[in-house]
Amino acid sequence: MAEPKMEEIGRVSSFFAHPSVAVIDLTAPLQLGETVYIKGHTTDFQQAVESMQVDRAPVQQVQAGASVGLKVTGRCRKHDVVYKLVT
Repeated sequence: MAEPKMEEIGRVSSFFAHPSVAVIDLTAPLQLGETVYIKGHTTDFQQAVESMQVDRAPVQQVQAGASVGLKVTGRCRKHDVVYKLVT
C-alpha cells in the first residue's frame, strides 16, 4: 500500500470550541468523505470530512477560494495548516 500524500488545501481562519467547528479558507476543493490532516504549533490530528457548511447551509463539496465551516474532532487554532490526504 502506498503512503498517502499530503496536499495543502487551506488554513484555519477561526475556531469555535462549541460546537467544535473550524472555519477554513480553502485553496483547493474539498468534499465529504475525504480525509484531512490539520497541523499547527500545538495541533496535530487527522479525520474524515463528515460535515461541512457554507453560510450555515450543509454542502457536499466546496471549491477553492471559499470559506467552509468544518466539524472537527480536535482543537485547532488560527493559521493551522489543513492538508488533504491523497492516496
